[in-house]
Amino acid sequence: MQPILIATLCVLLVQTAVRPPIRVSTPPGTLQPGSVVLMTVTANEALPGITARAFDRDLAPFRVGKRTWQVLIGIDLDVKPGRYTVEVETAGPATRVLHVLAVSPRRFPTRTLTVDPDLVNPPPDQMERIAREAERLRRLWNNPVAGRFWDGPFVRPVPDPANSSFGTRSIYNGEARSPHGGTDFLSPAGRPIKAPNHGLVVLAAPLYFTGGTVVIDHGLGLFSLFAHLSSIRVHEGEGVNTGDVIGEVGATGRVTGPHLHWSVRLGGARVDPLSLLAALGR
Repeated sequence: MQPILIATLCVLLVQTAVRPPIRVSTPPGTLQPGSVVLMTVTANEALPGITARAFDRDLAPFRVGKRTWQVLIGIDLDVKPGRYTVEVETAGPATRVLHVLAVSPRRFPTRTLTVDPDLVNPPPDQMERIAREAERLRRLWNNPVAGRFWDGPFVRPVPDPANSSFGTRSIYNGEARSPHGGTDFLSPAGRPIKAPNHGLVVLAAPLYFTGGTVVIDHGLGLFSLFAHLSSIRVHEGEGVNTGDVIGEVGATGRVTGPHLHWSVRLGGARVDPLSLLAALGR
């Protein structure tokens, strides 16, 4: 019996020895431009920290357990189909793992709209304002608040169905414009808009193209922008919790009627809000 016990012990030792020090996983499903991916990194022992990088940018991991970290990855609207590598490296004794994301093609629809001509080709006296507002948004995307505010699942800001999909190619008054970087919800004027998760209000003001606008920094490079509001109920620098009312649906800015526009930035990538809800919603 003794040789059998020794052999069994040897097998167990070999199996333990070949276990990888960290394991990287992502949920099953098709990835496309605009997708949000929740990647999980698990170690055999306590994991003090990790770094992660993909799509030529550093990502923002967060701890969810003694041996587990996660990171949200945004696949930008303009990413081409193909295979992309996520590089993960642990703190302490360095261990480096490469994880491949396969991005499939996505066909975007086209919409033709008629709006106020000044919102397609703004008058010269508005160009300075437009440039100033664009620069302000650019600075927000590039300077996220450190740390993570969001916690728990994300919720829909309004109960109404989406009626314009992310990435739609827009033609205004016969002229092609940049792709639609968010999702529109067919909401009536005056509908309360709720914060989809905890965060810090970093913009609450009327802008030329988006009208009444609120931007929430959820932390770790994750932002929500809400546009075309008829009224704004929050102030810049104010913290909000999931479900707090931040304003009402309206028809301000470049619109054809009342609706809510919600766009999301994740690590600089333009991603589909519905994909965020699928990755972190309920």
